[in-house]
Amino acid sequence: MPVPKILTVVQARMGSSRLPGKVLLPLAGQPLLVRMVQRVQRAHLAGTVVVATTTDPADDAIVELCAAHGLACFRGDALDLLDRHYQAARHYGADVVLKIPSDCPLIDPAVIDEVVGFYLHFADRYDFVSNLHPATFPDGNDVEVMPIEDLETAWREARRPLEREHTTPFFWENPGRFRIGNVEWDAGQDFSMSHRWTIDYPEDYNFIKAVYDALFPTNPTFGLPEILALLEKRPDIAQINARYAGVNWYRNHLDELQTVDSSQTKIL
Repeated sequence: MPVPKILTVVQARMGSSRLPGKVLLPLAGQPLLVRMVQRVQRAHLAGTVVVATTTDPADDAIVELCAAHGLACFRGDALDLLDRHYQAARHYGADVVLKIPSDCPLIDPAVIDEVVGFYLHFADRYDFVSNLHPATFPDGNDVEVMPIEDLETAWREARRPLEREHTTPFFWENPGRFRIGNVEWDAGQDFSMSHRWTIDYPEDYNFIKAVYDALFPTNPTFGLPEILALLEKRPDIAQINARYAGVNWYRNHLDELQTVDSSQTKIL
């Protein structure tokens, strides 16, 4: 069996209704997006990592950032993220495609390797593997893996706006059609609704910055265990964005989603 060509797509844009330009906010002396991509690149099974931004002129800043830091960059549709994802995968000739959102600057490379490793080991058994259905890891460790053939099927057939905007719902909303695999956190705990390590609000940035400030200077490769230990020791840091724990995009689509219910999101 030839080794599949793996592509990790990190979708990023300057526009954000709650925190514009969040991907350029500073973390340990570099833009947040750069710090996040560095973490993703440390995963042994991430393959080629590409930042997929839009053709909107506002996102010229992301293209320039990628050029300045030697990061691969692809531009595509501003609103149809499924199309942008698929076109990036085609452009790079990928066999296996990962989706990791750009709002996960604390993602642990070991989690990426665990999910991709599971997919590769059971590639004949699953069409789509993630650690999100149901989620158990701290929010912000999102990894989704699919072969290019099935990504093309979704790209060709997905019709609902939420399927185009969020890239992968076509898979997990059709369990009778796709074989869905899920990787649960081996800690035997579910921190997905209680530990928010993603960025969408100013408080999220303040939390993430506090984690970086505490851990990065002495251990730039800190991971999930080190973050949990820090929060145990410094509950004040955990409180910075605690009010948003459990808030995610599902809350706006509960009437449309068949495989997600209100226990998997929080309504503000």
